Amino acid sequence: MEGDAAHHLGRVLRAQTGQLYELSDGERVWLGRIESVSRDRVEFALLEELPAIHPSVDLTLLLAVVKFDAFEWAIAKATELGVSTIVPLAAERSEKALLTAAAKRAERWRKILLEASQQSRRVRVPVLGELARPERAFVSRNDGLRVMLSERSTAPHMKKVLQGQRAAKAVLAIGPEGGWADAEFSAASSSGFLEASLGRLILRTETAVIAALASLKYALDGE
Repeated sequence: MEGDAAHHLGRVLRAQTGQLYELSDGERVWLGRIESVSRDRVEFALLEELPAIHPSVDLTLLLAVVKFDAFEWAIAKATELGVSTIVPLAAERSEKALLTAAAKRAERWRKILLEASQQSRRVRVPVLGELARPERAFVSRNDGLRVMLSERSTAPHMKKVLQGQRAAKAVLAIGPEGGWADAEFSAASSSGFLEASLGRLILRTETAVIAALASLKYALDGE
């Protein structure tokens, strides 16, 4: 291991010779023992291959950009919950200043996804998509179960939407604090998305991410 990861392991975590770590290349997992530690390099001896757990459902999160502290907290928790792809959305009611600054945050967001993956012992780090308009993101997802969280009073409860569903792929779209615009609802409906409500209480975006993803995982794979 070299570079920033080795520096963090050796200098921040104070790794020592003989310690055991789980190592992954994104496909397989090994148990490794540290053989040597230097400033920017850590050498391991691979002891044995460990079972690699891959999610049974491919989950994509389309998440409108909100205030960065909430957005970053949400994508970290989404990673812990097994999301495979995260696409930031430039929704109509997202704050324009945040959208302007979003492109400069991409590297920081990738680091958050990496750290959350390591913390939760994931084999793969989620893919971070480029900032996209909702209409474009909706039409690009044309298979699997597609769910759009909705604050409209006519939206059925998530429990009803997920009842009896079986899917190897699922897409969850969550809007900004101000909610989706009418054009975004229309675009989602045309792309096969089902509206779903999490109930009468108004949830903050980051809270809705956890509640909705947990519901999807329970309904589709039981994990």
